[in-house]
Amino acid sequence: MSKIQVKKLHTLTGHNDCIYALKEGADPRYFFTGAGDGMVVEWDLDYPKDGVLLARLPHSVYALEVDPKRNFLIVGHNYEGIHVIDLEEKMESWNLKLSSAAIFDLKIFGDELFVATGDGVLIVVDMQMRAVKRQVKLSSKSIRVLAIASEKKHLALGFSDHSIQVLDLAAGAVPIARLESHSNSVFALAYSPDEKTLVSGARDAQLKFWNTADYLLEDNVVAHLYAINYLSFREDGKYLVTCSMDKSLKIWDSTSRNLLKVIDKARNAGHGTSINKVFWSTYSGVIVSVSDDRSVAIWQIEPQNL
Repeated sequence: MSKIQVKKLHTLTGHNDCIYALKEGADPRYFFTGAGDGMVVEWDLDYPKDGVLLARLPHSVYALEVDPKRNFLIVGHNYEGIHVIDLEEKMESWNLKLSSAAIFDLKIFGDELFVATGDGVLIVVDMQMRAVKRQVKLSSKSIRVLAIASEKKHLALGFSDHSIQVLDLAAGAVPIARLESHSNSVFALAYSPDEKTLVSGARDAQLKFWNTADYLLEDNVVAHLYAINYLSFREDGKYLVTCSMDKSLKIWDSTSRNLLKVIDKARNAGHGTSINKVFWSTYSGVIVSVSDDRSVAIWQIEPQNL
């Protein structure tokens, strides 16, 4: 079995409202946050205290995505659309009015940007043409989260109607599966690095593991006390981390699906309120989390084989 050692390395402050968005950079030394205060900040894992303000927008930012091909940071700006920041110049390159609905998630695949909106519409933006390519109404409820399996060319979408839909991007975003097992809004989705498993988490506090060969449910874990807001795999796929409205981070063995570690306020001086996003760094192996408490936490994680 493994024993996980956890050390809190840094608490980063500067946002004036709940932090909702978090994204690792194309250069994974850097990451980005967006918050209810409309601020978008770049952070450097080598010098984490020195955050750089990239944008200050009038509405909340729920979603961020990096376009590595063009070195852009795409900001989902609620009630407005997207703002595209040139990371070389550290300034806005262009923007596009998309929807008056909230933008909950963004994912890049090739030259296409997929935009998940609060009115159940998936908007596809052509990043070369800087224009909307198509809009697909998929639900009367919000699309809350997106996940892409790059090799399979599958796009998974989590909805507030409790369902997950899977689209085949190679066939022009044709629906190939509808997964109905959660009993509340699906907030968290991620494909394992080998793309053999899709993991989902929801407001029902359940963590579900789906076999991507047929998208049948393999396992169900009662994972948290309250909503699971996000999840992220370690780069090698051995572990995954979940974050929750219950103020905790939890580390899981991806194969056995066993809980390995709980990170919270009492045990680790963790976040004091809901943890909204998390990612497992491909740069240094740390875990980065953001919360309603307006802070960013950086965690050193050391699995020790016994």
